[in-house]
Amino acid sequence: MCQHTESEVTDAATSHSPTFPDAVKVWTRIGLTSFGGPAGQIALMHKILVDEKKWLDERTYLLALNFCTLLPGPEAMQLATYSGWRLHGVKGGLAAGLLFVLPGAALILALAMFYAGYGAVPAVAAIFIGIKAAVLAIVIEALLRISKKALTNSAAYVIAALSFAAIFFLHVPFPLIILAAGLFGYWQSHDTHGDAIASPVVPVPFVQTAMTIVLWLAIWIVPLLAIAMVFGQDHVLAKLAYFFSKLAVVTFGGAYAVLAYMGQETVQTYGWLTPGDMLNGLGLAETTPGPLILVTEFVGYLAAYRDGGSNSIAMGVLGALVTLWATFAPCFLYIFAGAPYIEQLKSAPRLRSALSAITAAVVGVILNLTVWFALHVLFRKVDEVQAGPFYLTIPDLGSLDMTAAALAVLAAVMLLRLHIGIMTTLAVCGALAFAVTQLM
Repeated sequence: MCQHTESEVTDAATSHSPTFPDAVKVWTRIGLTSFGGPAGQIALMHKILVDEKKWLDERTYLLALNFCTLLPGPEAMQLATYSGWRLHGVKGGLAAGLLFVLPGAALILALAMFYAGYGAVPAVAAIFIGIKAAVLAIVIEALLRISKKALTNSAAYVIAALSFAAIFFLHVPFPLIILAAGLFGYWQSHDTHGDAIASPVVPVPFVQTAMTIVLWLAIWIVPLLAIAMVFGQDHVLAKLAYFFSKLAVVTFGGAYAVLAYMGQETVQTYGWLTPGDMLNGLGLAETTPGPLILVTEFVGYLAAYRDGGSNSIAMGVLGALVTLWATFAPCFLYIFAGAPYIEQLKSAPRLRSALSAITAAVVGVILNLTVWFALHVLFRKVDEVQAGPFYLTIPDLGSLDMTAAALAVLAAVMLLRLHIGIMTTLAVCGALAFAVTQLM
């Protein structure tokens, strides 16, 4: 069988392990509240899975995060899928991954349909000013928590600082940063014996891994090939299937790393969207739950809708479904094939040292995402200036959004000082933002 059974993840079971129905409730909660792009989503899952529920320990969560950030595709969705797999096998991974995506996908589809028929949605944008401000506080809280546990020595602080500088000021590709940190950690390790392993790691049969890969390749590719056969290779649906399948393989470093390329291709090469459409789609994706890469669904709907003639709405829905399938089916392939090997990394001392260095580097990357997110939440205009090899992100101080800044402070007080729940904080900030915009 290609599926990993419960016995393969028994080392995950602790006194805190949930029943499957209880886990599904939490995955649904995460899917409905996973605002703020990868930084906010990683923060939210850490708060719920590690701090509140204690279903995963800190080391396991960071180990999985390291693994997922090395994969192409949305790292937060893949981290959710791995967490679900670790608790309940393949059915848990499917539940966590799908529930992470589906609420946001349903909302993006509704907004794309409204946008295609009527244009932008100002009321929704107003509400999400407050939601983004609240997410900024969530991200900062998670950064503090993760850095406190991951940065345990001076070398880790140096690695995190260098990682932040490399990606923020030099735009060094994320995989190169991780590779450099891992090599340094591996090289500087002097532990040749390793710590005692609490439980032996069961080897994963190669045949089982191969069958998993074949199965999920078929699940990914066969439906898209059927689309091309039914509609023809030159049809917009076939082009969407090909383009976004290719995108799913090259999106290393998360959604931020690929948005510029996707925007250029969909606007200039294929002509599916205008530059204004692309910016509006990005804005909607950034302010709705789920992975930022859900902007592909917006693109898919508009491209097929505008090519659909008298069946424009039905064709738009098909375009959205094609892009969702091409974007997210590969994520399950990567996780279900690779997840069984993650635990084996703990048993090798040099690899553990490498992963500790990678964890420190990831803190720097999360700091980069936090700063990037903060600048774009608090300022309406942010420019990037290049000076030699350096890139400087400079906000226009005159474009400071006082509403967003005030709500971010309120959210920080609610979360960090008053310890009010995430859902309540998001709801309060969203409602206040909407009220303020109506009064202005």
